[in-house]
Amino acid sequence: MANVPNYVPYMKTNSTLLLLLLFLANNTLVFLAHSWELGRPVLDDNEYLKWLDDEENVNDNEVELTKKYSSRNSCDEYFSNGKWVYDESYPLYDSTCPYLSHAVTCQKNGRPDSEYQKWRWQPHTQSCSIPRFDALKFLGKMRRKRIMLVGDSIMRNQWESLVCLVQGVVPTSRKRVTYNGPSMAFHALDFEASIEFSWAPLLVELKKGPQNKRILHLDTIEENARYWRGVDILVFDSAHWWSHSDQNSTWDYYMEGRSMLQNMNPMVAYQKGLTTWAKWIDLNMDPRRTKVIFRSMSPRHNRENGWKCYNQRRPLAKLRHEYVPEQLLVVKEVLRKMSFPVNLQDITTMSALRKDGHPSVYGRAMNGSGEEERRQQSSDCSHWCLPGVPDTWNEMLNVMI
Repeated sequence: MANVPNYVPYMKTNSTLLLLLLFLANNTLVFLAHSWELGRPVLDDNEYLKWLDDEENVNDNEVELTKKYSSRNSCDEYFSNGKWVYDESYPLYDSTCPYLSHAVTCQKNGRPDSEYQKWRWQPHTQSCSIPRFDALKFLGKMRRKRIMLVGDSIMRNQWESLVCLVQGVVPTSRKRVTYNGPSMAFHALDFEASIEFSWAPLLVELKKGPQNKRILHLDTIEENARYWRGVDILVFDSAHWWSHSDQNSTWDYYMEGRSMLQNMNPMVAYQKGLTTWAKWIDLNMDPRRTKVIFRSMSPRHNRENGWKCYNQRRPLAKLRHEYVPEQLLVVKEVLRKMSFPVNLQDITTMSALRKDGHPSVYGRAMNGSGEEERRQQSSDCSHWCLPGVPDTWNEMLNVMI
């Protein structure tokens, strides 16, 4: 019998050993992977996807990253083109809402007509309709979040509107208002949500200087901006105070760096102030955590010493010419240069059609007073009666967020 080479059983032994080693290695890797999974922090789906995105885009530059996380609604630019449609189902609340300032409760103050409350905005683009405000859906979207409206008294006007749109579905014992410096907040406790307003009409800082002079610091903002940190949705406006005439100006000097000036073109100053705001947003806000919206200028109908809005009962069908205030052009240019994706909420044209929506002489109660006596009072053609036009701004805002 021929000799069988002794390498055959050696090959069989080594094959068996190799298979055993592969089996053990595979199970060790599975065990290690499983162990890592058990030890990994629990993340919800959004956080986990964000974590993956961070790993995949570790080499992206800042501009690309902010654009990636932009969530601009494709309808935003079409919302401002449309018409006002009379709708008997409006308003969505009444002037007894306890969060309204007396100056905007026009019905309680004696305004005889109420049709100004019943108009809704219908964009011309049918696919971009603005849904009727649903308070519960809004609060569901805002669960465990903060939304803050930052600006002047007209932004306060909008904040009161938003609170009144929401508060009716929140039990009395489950809502409250708190105050913190220049800010106030409405809390819906069961949703752990807050709707906040922060007073900053110029966004940059206005301070008292030597001899009690008022100094507008065009390149300083932190004193106001510290209240904006940690907010999930920020809505800004700043326009009206920048357009005050010299005699009504709220400051005596401009300051930029160490230079102090008494005179400056108002729109140049506005551009400088907004640029300071834009730089702060770019440096301090993360578009994955915070959404930023800039609301355009609310138009005033103050010609003829404020009487242009008196006794107006219906919206205009159209404007005689395109209404584009200088402030809006400045805002668009500043936003264009930012790396952070800020959404522009353009309410200027739609609101310019609503001369009927202002308090006019019904900014305060005058029991027993006739119209002639009311005409001796000042006429407010800047702010808005509530319920009224700002409710539409908030219906649009609800879509944008």
